[in-house]
Amino acid sequence: MQAGLRLKNVREQLGLRYREVQHASELIAQRRGNSDFAIALSRLSDIENKAVLPNIHRIYSLCAIYRLDFTQVLDWYGVNLDGMWQDAMHVKPSKTHVMGLHEPTRGEIILPLTLSPGVDLNETVYLSRLIQEWGRVPLSLLAGIDASEKRFGFIGWDDWRMSPLLQPGALVQIDESRTEIVNSGWTNDLERPIYFLEMRDGFACCWCSLAGDQLILQPHSNSPCELEIKRYPQDVDVVGQVVGVAMQLRPVNPAPAQKSQRSRRATAPE
Repeated sequence: MQAGLRLKNVREQLGLRYREVQHASELIAQRRGNSDFAIALSRLSDIENKAVLPNIHRIYSLCAIYRLDFTQVLDWYGVNLDGMWQDAMHVKPSKTHVMGLHEPTRGEIILPLTLSPGVDLNETVYLSRLIQEWGRVPLSLLAGIDASEKRFGFIGWDDWRMSPLLQPGALVQIDESRTEIVNSGWTNDLERPIYFLEMRDGFACCWCSLAGDQLILQPHSNSPCELEIKRYPQDVDVVGQVVGVAMQLRPVNPAPAQKSQRSRRATAPE
C-alpha cells in the first residue's frame, strides 16, 4: 500500500477531517515558529491521493497529529533507518573521524542462542562449530545495554599511523574518561595506550608521549607515517583512549611505500 493511502487510513480511523488536520498542523507551525510544518487542505489531499511526497516538516506534523512513529512513516516512504550503518560503510572517507551514527534499536538481529555445553571461551575456539542454535533477537532487547558512555571512531582509509596494529577502516571504541597521557608503564606494544585525538585539521589515532607542552604523535614502527609534534593543549585535544577495535585483518587498500627510519623526521609545530 502506498504511504499516502496508509496515512489516509490512519486519519479516517481517528475520525479526523481535512480541516482538523490543517488546523492542528497550523498550531504546530506556530509553536515551532516555522510555516513549513503547516499542511494546506490541497497539499494534504495530494499527499493522500496523488502520492505527493511531503517534506520532513509535514511528515513530523502528520506523525504528531496521528500519533504515529516517525521512523515507521519514513519506512512507509522507503527510508529504513536501520540500514543507515550498512549504507555508511559503503562510503570511505580518507580522514579519521568520530562516528555520529547511533546504533539502530528497531528490527532484528541474528545471534547465537545456544552453545555446546562445556565450551571454554577463555581459549581460542572455532565458534561456528560450537553454536547449536541461531535465532532472531529484536534489537529493542539490546537497548537496555547502556551505550551512553561509549564513543566510537573510524580509522580513515588513508590513515596508516597505527598499521598493522590498527588497519585503515577499523572501528574503535573510545573511553572518554581516559584522557591523561601516560609516558610509561607498559611492557609491549599491545599494552601501550592508543589515544584518539582531535586536532585543528581533523582527528588522529596513535600512540602519544608528552614532553612539557609538546605532544608527540608516535606512529607504529612498521607504519609508513612520520611522527608529528603538536603543541599541547593548544593544538590538540585528547578525546580518550582506545579500549576496543573491530577491523578486517587484511587491508582493503594497499599501504603506501614504507619510509626508511632515516627519512623519518618530526613535524614541528608552527
